[in-house]
Amino acid sequence: MDITRIMLQVQFHDVANDQRGMSHFNWTLDSGTNYHILRTACYPYMKYHCSKREVQDLWLEDKFFRFLKVINLGLPMLFYGLAAIRLISHTEIVHVSETVKVPIYFLYAEDKGSSF
Repeated sequence: MDITRIMLQVQFHDVANDQRGMSHFNWTLDSGTNYHILRTACYPYMKYHCSKREVQDLWLEDKFFRFLKVINLGLPMLFYGLAAIRLISHTEIVHVSETVKVPIYFLYAEDKGSSF
């Protein structure tokens, strides 16, 4: 299956925070496929929006999104995270290894047969 775009949330305690401080960045898989990742904290979740795109210099966008988070004190994301506690209606489990399983939370189940 070729994923082009996905939005997901994971709980803070399930994240090994190797992307701390990063808001918009490239993530290239071993296969060479690249995704643009928009990442933000929405306590008690981490929110990721992933779009399959070519590698680009995202330095300026990363700084811009961080600036927005600072000037609004992160309040919109806090409120989004708190609302998501009640709005999340779908969970999938990702098996990171034989012993590590990470639940991924969605506001609604994706249509696996859709084009977009």
